[in-house]
Amino acid sequence: MQAPTHSPTQAPHRVVIAGGGAGGLELAARLGRLHGPQAVTLVDARPFHIWKPSLHEAAAGTLDIHQEGLSYLMLANLDHFSFVLGEVQGVDRDRSVVRIGPVAGPDGRTLIEARELAYDTLVLAIGSVANFFGTPGAEQHAVTLETPENAEQFRLTILEALLRLSQAKTHDPSTRLDLVIVGGGATGVELAAELREAGQVIRAYALPRFDPDRDLAITLIEGAPRILAALPERLSRAAHARLEEIGVRIETGRRVVEVTARSVRTDDGRSFESDLCLWAAGIRGPRLLEDLRLPLNRMGQVQVDQRLCTPDPRILAMGDCAAAPWTDGRTVPARAQAAHQQAAYLARVLDARLRGRPEPQAPYVYRDHGSLVSLGQREGVGSLMGRLAGRGLFISGLLARMMYMALHLMHYQQVLGAGRTVSLALARLLMKRTRPRVKLH
Repeated sequence: MQAPTHSPTQAPHRVVIAGGGAGGLELAARLGRLHGPQAVTLVDARPFHIWKPSLHEAAAGTLDIHQEGLSYLMLANLDHFSFVLGEVQGVDRDRSVVRIGPVAGPDGRTLIEARELAYDTLVLAIGSVANFFGTPGAEQHAVTLETPENAEQFRLTILEALLRLSQAKTHDPSTRLDLVIVGGGATGVELAAELREAGQVIRAYALPRFDPDRDLAITLIEGAPRILAALPERLSRAAHARLEEIGVRIETGRRVVEVTARSVRTDDGRSFESDLCLWAAGIRGPRLLEDLRLPLNRMGQVQVDQRLCTPDPRILAMGDCAAAPWTDGRTVPARAQAAHQQAAYLARVLDARLRGRPEPQAPYVYRDHGSLVSLGQREGVGSLMGRLAGRGLFISGLLARMMYMALHLMHYQQVLGAGRTVSLALARLLMKRTRPRVKLH
């Protein structure tokens, strides 16, 4: 479906990208460098960008979220796109405008009023939210890792709980903290491993009475027969073995049916004590999509064709919020590499649209380059050059962890350029020599 083109005498075609995650930001950077800020605008509710796969490290305190964030205004200047701060609250398709909510300061006062932003092409890249699957009590009592704010609040909650636990052990040596992670996908597995490692550091730094192996009980509950069920079985087995080695309790084949303030109950009648429950069991499209009068799948993601276009030719969608066709009736998985590939594809499509030229008609084809899972700061497992459900080159240990870190740097290279990315990597490496391994403030 071809969108209307502009003649050279008309005003520039306006591309608005809603959402500054990995894919949305990379698309804005690619197009901005070609067409400039008058043609490309990125909208996001936050003033800084965080690579979402690193949120588990921020939650464990092994990554300082305030140092990790990249300013959108800086990136906009560097990559020649416009940036608008504010939450996308709605889209008026009839008038081709995006409604952007007000921005408040720390004291609650409105700094920027609500606005409308006109578009000729709108790219939805608004990510996903947690899917609680209607589980009683889950939304009220479980926390998620959807946003940087979630990760920071989780980190502070864990630190406060460990401080109270350390003080309580003077009166009751049996006191411990029970953490239940619901969901054995990449987020749940990576967080469990990261917390185990962070616990050892916290003990060395500040809580000598705290023994992480004894006093921090981590239980990982997964409904599928194995953790990392969407990834190759060998990778799953290696991750399972590593988690058990570091003392994480794994319960597979159990569906959570209720979450309370103090427990998590599964469909086999068992109840697991929980001082804190982290929900990482699935995703769905943001509620905003329900108001667009566009077709959604059962997970609330907007359905797009093989060119990432919705039935409205002025609206495209990419990343976690989009259900793009793949193979065997499946949709493209919600993974960072998919968002990266979709950004590259849409950059070519929108470059032609901005130039008023015929758009390339070749469909977007997702290519699975394998999977990498972090298991702490020095461990990982991965499968390279394989299909999502097939075989690939298996790697583990420090090599897998280093390649996982390389993915992060590859994303930075797309938005910062090679020189700045190398400088940033070196600077952070040097900073680690003078900062604690876990953020304790």
